[in-house]
Order: sequence, then structure tokens, then C-alpha cells
Amino acid sequence: MKLRDYQEESVKRIFQEWDVGHKKTLLVLPTGTGKTIVFSKVAEEAVRQGKRVLILAHRGELLNQAADKIEKSTGLSVSKEKAEETSIGSWTRITVGSVQSMAQAKRLSRFSPDHFDVIIVDEAHHTLSSTYQTVLKHFESANVLGVTATPDRGDMQNLGQLFDSLAYEYTLPKAIKSSYLTPIKALTLPIHLDLKGVKQTAGDFNATQVGHILDPYLEAIADEMVEHARDRKTVVFLPLVKTSQKFTELLNQKGFKAAEVNGNSKDRDEVLKDFDDGKYNVLCNSMLLTEGWDSPAVDCVVVLRPTKVRSLYSQMVGRGTRLYPGKSELLLLDFLWHTDRHELVHPAHLIAEDVEVAKRATEKIEESDEPVNIEEIIEEAAEDVTNEREEALAKQLEKLRTKKKRLVDPIQFEMQIQDKDLQNYVPMFGQELDPPTIEQLNQIEKAGIDQTSIDSKGKADELLKRVNYRNQQDLSTPKQIRQLEQRGYNNVANWKFDQAKVLIDQIAANKWRSIHSKAQAEIYQPS
Repeated sequence: MKLRDYQEESVKRIFQEWDVGHKKTLLVLPTGTGKTIVFSKVAEEAVRQGKRVLILAHRGELLNQAADKIEKSTGLSVSKEKAEETSIGSWTRITVGSVQSMAQAKRLSRFSPDHFDVIIVDEAHHTLSSTYQTVLKHFESANVLGVTATPDRGDMQNLGQLFDSLAYEYTLPKAIKSSYLTPIKALTLPIHLDLKGVKQTAGDFNATQVGHILDPYLEAIADEMVEHARDRKTVVFLPLVKTSQKFTELLNQKGFKAAEVNGNSKDRDEVLKDFDDGKYNVLCNSMLLTEGWDSPAVDCVVVLRPTKVRSLYSQMVGRGTRLYPGKSELLLLDFLWHTDRHELVHPAHLIAEDVEVAKRATEKIEESDEPVNIEEIIEEAAEDVTNEREEALAKQLEKLRTKKKRLVDPIQFEMQIQDKDLQNYVPMFGQELDPPTIEQLNQIEKAGIDQTSIDSKGKADELLKRVNYRNQQDLSTPKQIRQLEQRGYNNVANWKFDQAKVLIDQIAANKWRSIHSKAQAEIYQPS
């Protein structure tokens, strides 16, 4: 099977991370971009190197999918650790295991700690749970790959408690622009739902309370679906089974062909097949279909289960992002959820990593009466937020310019070289979170930058990378930039070192008096 370019690159990067000693590394791929294919190829390469591989998942569907995909894409046989099935005594070098089964002390004790050389965790946002930790700690010497579709830096910081590095990240916007996933249009429906009194359970909104709040609005929501989604193939996510069942009845009364599935549905497989075959055009569920189920024809997702968990929201929406013949877009229906807390996830969070941009984009989506392309709205929101930030930072920079300070403030340097990645950098993994070393701080100060506000090893490393790159390219130094911009010269960060040096030498020869007027300095370009 020929891999896509990003899939090939991700496999390469994963082994590079392990080779440099990052034993636990992450792969981030949006739902629908082939994460199972990628980790199948990782497993295949590990086997080629003579290693044993364990693939962990928490649901039977995921285990079966992984086993099937590995056998089809690599030709390798797979054994299972699940219920009565075991890999003990098997000649296969790849095992797919249920984490619930593997975490049992009796089963785990059958394996020596060095039995597996590589462990791959599907849906890696679950790895912080005690069952996963039990298994990972037992096989402590193994290299670990976590695979997730997490789109949000907040979730990534949580995963950073366990993982040492991010091997590769392929974003949803890139996948859409490369035509690997379908574009998403969002529509906020004018139904006001008040979550202010809802408690949180296990880090998210309490499902029972959300169900009670939602119940009086179900008919109005069904009417909105008649208007916007009558001819679409739709999946609806609801907080409770009884709410899902009630909503299914309402939709059928409104003329939809709706069905409901839950964990106790004896005919679940039959219903899912009938949905694929077109017998039903709406499928309601209480969070059952977030993982391990795909129906590429889905072109509408209705989220009636508000959440503060980005990974969960991404999985819900991911049920509709796959390509399908004749499908031009995914319609994502959202609602006016009101909460005192700001962590509620909206469609904009699928694309925007920046909290302020997501907030501004959400406001724009809510103001529109028509479905809007999320990417386009994010671009507009990002421009608005950037302009406001630049205005605020410009004022801050002006204050810094007037300071008679020997060293350049890091914020000033970041603005001068116009490096947004450096400005927005947040440490997430392993040693990145540690305090900066004395050597790093000394190097930063030697470069002419004030090191007192640098609070992490990761930030110090990123700052020094920029300084070293500029040195290699013979670009102006932080000290030169500060010296000349204080005298009214513009864009000095783009000058060569020698160009800045010549002008500073001329000013020094003039007893540190300016050799250009203010107007001349503003338009001055070095020759």
C-alpha cells in the first residue's frame, strides 16, 4: 500500500524520536487521515527490525479494526489478548490487546517486562487512565507511540505529562486543503440552552443534567433539522440513551427515517448496516459512535452533547469528515450553549489553535444566518485578533524602546523578527517543561537578550534556535536591532549583520548622535 506523503513522513519521524531517546512519542492525525494505516506501517517496520509489538485499545471495535488493517496492509498475522484469546505461545510478533484485559494482574504477570519492544496506543488521549498506566509501567522499557486526533493544545499539554515528544502532527486544515478530508461548514441554530447550572463530572459537563436541560427543546431542534438537514445523511450525538430514543421518535414524526443505537442494542450491527445502505438517513446515539465506527457518506453532524473536551468534540465531528462520492461538504450544526465557563468547545476549535481566534470565530459563526466555511471564518478572525494584538504589542514595544536597557526584552525580539511561532510557543513535553539551564540563560544573555522572563527549557531552546539561525544567515543581532530601532530605523531585523554594523559605526563616530533625521531614518534602506 502506497502511503501519502504525510503518512510516510510521520513513520520516519516516529523512529527518529525513538532513536534519539524519546521513548514515548505522539502522532497527531485528524480522524479520517489514516492513523491505523500509519501505525500498521510502524508495526511492520518494528517487526522487520526483529521487535515484538503490542497495540492497545479500549474497545473491541478498535481492536478488530487494527487487526484487520494490519493484516490487509502488511500481510502480517496478528494475535489477540482479549477475554479468552491470548498471544502466549503464538509465533506472531504483533499482538492487539484490550487494555482492560491486559491490565489484569493475572494476565499481565504472564509477560516478562521486556516481552514487547514497541507499544502502540490507539486513541492516546485515554493513556492517562489507570488501566493504561498499569500496562505501560509493566513494559517500562518499551518504546511507546500514542496516536490521537486531538486538535487542541490544551489536550496536548495534558498528554505531555506522559509523552516525551510530538513526533508528527498533521492538521485538519492541511488535510482539507489537500483534499484528503471534506470541507466543514458550521451553522449555529438560534436555540438558547443554558448550561450555567450544570455540574462537571470527570472533567466534563454532567450528562444527566445536560439531558434534562435539552429535553424541552428537542422538538424545536427537530424542526430546525427539518429546515437544514432533511436531505442529508446525519449523525446526532446526545447526552443520554433515553434522550437519544426520544429524539429518534420525534425525528420520525417529522418525516425523517431515523434509527437509534446504544450499548445495549442487540441489533446494533444490523442498524448500522441499514444506515449505510440508506434504509435510515439519521442515526441517533448517546456517545456510542465517537470511536471505532465510520460511515463516509455522513454529511451532517448534530452535536447535542456539549463538551469541554476537544478530543471528544473532534471525534464526533470526525464521523462526517471522510470523503465520499458526491459529498461536497460536512454541515456541522451547533447551538447557542450558554455557560459561565469559557472552555465549551465550538466548531471553531476544530481549526483554531489560538483561544482568542476561536472565540472571535465563534462569534462570527453565531452572527451568520447561513452555514459558513470554518476555514474562511478562522482566517477572518485570525486577522482581527492579529491586528488587535499587534496594536497592543506596538504600544508595549514603544515603551520598551524608550527604556535605557542594555539587553533586549524577549517580547521585543519576537516582535522584531516577526516570529509568531516563537510568540505563541507553549512548552508541552518532557524536558521542555523543565526550568532553563544556566548554560541556556548565559547564551541568551550573551546574545543580548534579557533572560529573566524565560521560564522553561523549551522556550530557551526555541529562542536560541532563532538566534543561531540568524547568526548562520549573517542577519542583524538583537543588540543591533535594539540600537538602531531606538534611533527610528525600521525593519532592522531584515538587515544583514554588516549593514547594521556599518551604520552603528557611523553613529559611534558621530559621538553617538544620529546621522539621519527622524524622517530620513524611517525610510532608510541599507545599500
